[in-house]
Amino acid sequence: MQDRKSYDVVILGTGPAGLQAAIHAARRKASVLVLGKVGKSSIFHAHVENFCCIFNLTGEEMLEAGQRQAVEFGARFLEEDIVEVVPEGTLFRVTAESGTEFEAKSLVIATGTTRNRLGVPGEKELLGRGVGYCVDCDANFYRDEAVAVVGEASAAASGALTLLDYASEVHLICRRLDVSAALEKRLRESAVQVHEGVRVTGIDGDTAVEGVTLEDGTVIPVSGVFIELGAKGLLQIATAFGVLLDDEMKYIRTDKQMKTNVPGVFAAGDICGPPWQMAKAVGEGCVAGIGAAEYARKLKY
Repeated sequence: MQDRKSYDVVILGTGPAGLQAAIHAARRKASVLVLGKVGKSSIFHAHVENFCCIFNLTGEEMLEAGQRQAVEFGARFLEEDIVEVVPEGTLFRVTAESGTEFEAKSLVIATGTTRNRLGVPGEKELLGRGVGYCVDCDANFYRDEAVAVVGEASAAASGALTLLDYASEVHLICRRLDVSAALEKRLRESAVQVHEGVRVTGIDGDTAVEGVTLEDGTVIPVSGVFIELGAKGLLQIATAFGVLLDDEMKYIRTDKQMKTNVPGVFAAGDICGPPWQMAKAVGEGCVAGIGAAEYARKLKY
């Protein structure tokens, strides 16, 4: 087993909620690691006009300022997505897309939500009949069948690798891979068939998925299509280790201290539900960061 660096608080997500959690946790002298890609935050390309006391700033400027603040208080940042979180006793083993592992006393999940859809004919019509959004949830349904994964980030790449243990044939379709060098190396050396530089224009089938059509007219026969258009997120990470979602299975359920049902795990921001406002995300991040730092301080092991 590789040596793992241990942190009091590991924060998943680099948007306003994650950055505010990092600032407050680090201010309480907790050792803090923040994982995620700042440029992938939904606010990165936004223009901020409705946040109290701040006017006429870009989202990029605000995120950069938040990261500098967190670093000044001692937080460390790693520009990688998360692919797995595993409880180990009272601690958590966190694996980044490069394969690097970390140990955490407490977690703050602030990854936002992936609301993107592919938006092609057949996607909506065949949802649940071959079209899915969670490889970890549904891979077992495609034993010895051909499947496709659509997406360019860590969720798509790691999902395609996972499917090799189940499917007879795995296709990854993307415009351009955007993953770490280590994850790309694993992918290229695997049996996954990578179709890069193309996009899906349709999902074929009457009552169930029968194939995907690419923009050049190529049809790839498959029984399932997983649409993974972001970093590995809500369903794949949180529910895998027992975090409860709301009744609609869309958002993480928390109390007023931003605690989830799993001891040591907090959540903040869009992943906890609407409204989609930075003010809400920052407030929740503050509460979650303080709670995570206090939990880690009290933890005995």
